[in-house]
Amino acid sequence: MPTILLLGKFRFFFNSREELRMRVYIATSDGTAKFWLEPLISLADFYNLSTKELKEIQKLVEDNKNEFITAWQRHFNQ
Repeated sequence: MPTILLLGKFRFFFNSREELRMRVYIATSDGTAKFWLEPLISLADFYNLSTKELKEIQKLVEDNKNEFITAWQRHFNQ
C-alpha cells in the first residue's frame, strides 16, 4: 500500500487488492476513509472520523486529484 502523500495528520495511499476503479484511502491515528476519484470525487466509506474531518479530507482529495491520478497510473502501469 504505497503512500502517495502525507498532509498533516493525513496519510493518503492506495490499496492494490481491490477493484479497478480509481480510489484513494486516507488514514489518521483515529480512523480511515476511502474516496472514489472517478467519475466524481465521492466518499465511498469511512470509519471513526467526524463530519468535519471528512469535509477536510474531501477538500484535500479535490485539491490533489491530479497528483493522485498520476500516481495511480504510475503505480498500476496505466
